[in-house]
Amino acid sequence: MLQTSLWILSISIVTAASSRGEDNTLYNCTCHGEHCSGNTCIGKRCFVTEQLLENDQVFRVRGCFTTNLPEQCNSKTKVSEARCCSSHFCNANMTIFPPKEKPEVTSLVLVTVLPIVLFLIIAVLFIFLFWKLRGKSRKKSLARLIDFGNIDIVNASTVGDSTLGDLLDDYCTTGSGSGLPFLVQRTVARQVTLVECVGKGRYGEVWRGTWQGENVAVKIFSSRDEQSWFRETEIYNTVLLRHENILGFIASDMTSRNSSTQLWLITHYHDSGSLYDYLQRNTLNPEDCLQLAVSIICGLVHLHVEIFGTQGKPAIAHRDLKSRNILVKANKECCIADLGLAVIHSQTGDYLDIGNNPRVGTKRYMAPEVLDETVRTDSFESYKQTDVWAYGLVVWEICRRTIINGMVEDYKPPFYDVVPHDPSFEDMKKVVCIDQQRPNIPNTWCLDKVLSALTKIMRECWYQSPSARLTALRIKKTLNNLKNSLEQRKQEC
Repeated sequence: MLQTSLWILSISIVTAASSRGEDNTLYNCTCHGEHCSGNTCIGKRCFVTEQLLENDQVFRVRGCFTTNLPEQCNSKTKVSEARCCSSHFCNANMTIFPPKEKPEVTSLVLVTVLPIVLFLIIAVLFIFLFWKLRGKSRKKSLARLIDFGNIDIVNASTVGDSTLGDLLDDYCTTGSGSGLPFLVQRTVARQVTLVECVGKGRYGEVWRGTWQGENVAVKIFSSRDEQSWFRETEIYNTVLLRHENILGFIASDMTSRNSSTQLWLITHYHDSGSLYDYLQRNTLNPEDCLQLAVSIICGLVHLHVEIFGTQGKPAIAHRDLKSRNILVKANKECCIADLGLAVIHSQTGDYLDIGNNPRVGTKRYMAPEVLDETVRTDSFESYKQTDVWAYGLVVWEICRRTIINGMVEDYKPPFYDVVPHDPSFEDMKKVVCIDQQRPNIPNTWCLDKVLSALTKIMRECWYQSPSARLTALRIKKTLNNLKNSLEQRKQEC
């Protein structure tokens, strides 16, 4: 548990730091910890976090983060502390806690018994105060207690009487637009009960869980995919990320189960599952087909756009968009999930953060420039263009399951007829780059106004030249115009 606390402290530093950027000087830093892919990393600040364990040993993590945030560099409690520095390998030999000598009996009593007594007194006073204020509205109670500097503690204590809707309304409609505070996230995570496994993949497992009688989805990452969990946690805590067509994030935590550490990501739960599963079980009419396509592009536009201001949002590219990473909601709209490979860009200083994850995207959905390795990895526009390519393939999957003149086709993945079930990189490169093949579009699609319009968009998403493809915003405007014209015609009839 103490090691877990230190990891959360480290994550908090890195996550909070990602919201600003002041000095563009980069330093080589020593990297030591499970999050490291090597012995060094490059960032704007080097850091060391240390925590005293029960046996007086020191648990230490070294690393770097990409922005300057001095107020986070002196995080300190009785048993943990973090410090930062700004020069090459300045954190290599930096230590915080000196080795402890064996205390005398009197000192041991003072150190152990006195804090417990003080804690019990404070706990009794706090419970009395809490019950006294409970009759008043929660907002007024919180406003009064903020003055004591205990807002996180109070919020965590009220989790027991809250619903997910209450918590998300409180924290995500006040201008932050991101996840819950870390202390509240951990409180929620420890109260979740796993019910059934609903999916497995290379990243780990997805479970349906319950919290306060409400369903939640728990994505449990395998230990070898720690970087994806770390990255997705970082992205989901981005300011102003929350959107109806982005999977709703609730909490992220490291937890110990069955004598092993598990990495949890807790999100909203959707009964219909992924778009991949939904299309295999259901057929669509043209209106449903359009609604699915519009909702996906709305989520993608929100990711791609940068919002400027004090509470701004960086631009984000998904990099692994596919039907398995899109969920279908009860209202037959979609929300985009799995941000473990996402890339962040800010025009301030032309900052591009591609993360530290060795995992690559899904080969079947890779754009030509990724397959032939000509993609400009230093250009954020290049990543957005690969998302648009993948979006065209997802729309093709949706259109295949749409009924036209009483006819509908079986679900098939893109390029099902020209590559194996699990295609290799070379298989996809030959089909997409060398032969320049595209998914087959039946002639019957031109008989329907919706599918005809979607066919045109697909083809403009699949240009070999990335710069010739449509932007996500242009697609959104086109589909919204089509949706509005259909609704207007229906009203006239």
